[in-house]
Amino acid sequence: MENLLETPVGQIVAEDYRTAQIFKNHKIDFCCQGNRSIREAAEKNKLDAHVLLNEIKTLQNIKTEERIDFQKWPMEQLIDYIEKKHHRYVEEQIPILKAYLEKLCKVHGDSHPELFQITDNFNQSGAELGAHMKKEELILFPIIKKMEQAKKSATKFEKVPMGTVQNPIQKMMDEHETEGERFRQIEALSDGYTPPADACNTYRVTYSLLHEFEEDLHQHIHLENNILFPKAAELEKELAN
Repeated sequence: MENLLETPVGQIVAEDYRTAQIFKNHKIDFCCQGNRSIREAAEKNKLDAHVLLNEIKTLQNIKTEERIDFQKWPMEQLIDYIEKKHHRYVEEQIPILKAYLEKLCKVHGDSHPELFQITDNFNQSGAELGAHMKKEELILFPIIKKMEQAKKSATKFEKVPMGTVQNPIQKMMDEHETEGERFRQIEALSDGYTPPADACNTYRVTYSLLHEFEEDLHQHIHLENNILFPKAAELEKELAN
């Protein structure tokens, strides 16, 4: 039990994504700050670490046919999944949400000035995420795929131009943290995506879509930070030997 308390939150979710909901319920960041242990996360959020751990263990003991074990996927398959499911989702949703938020600012901005801050944060996030995903698709992901192919074919892998794959990985993780912080601000400004009493249907739909966007971003970052990137770093070490 005590050893499990020192297990990183991100590792727990990587091994069983169902546990993500437990961390969400307790407002524990399992993606950008997934390197914190259960004990550290509990202390920061003023929770009883043993109670949190019991919730996790209870859920892990429940069998489900729907569980996807991303840990067992080849990295190339995981990359394709991230691009098709998460990257495309982000690209599709950004213009939709920008239009909704612009409308809300025009109609409700006078009575709800926080909408301007939410919109500013989201617009910054949209611009940064677009550039971020292109860097992954054009630079980092091809490197990871080449490493995996080198292992499969037992051929020599040429050293990457940036010295080590850890360098672009760290850059992507830093950018993940920036986006995670932006959405923490959006969540706070929107009172946990709770529409005000005078909210119209567009207002409610916008908050619902923002919440959905954040949920998708959490899983997106989790798959990279806690599964793909550690596997890539480990493979680079293996290929160097």
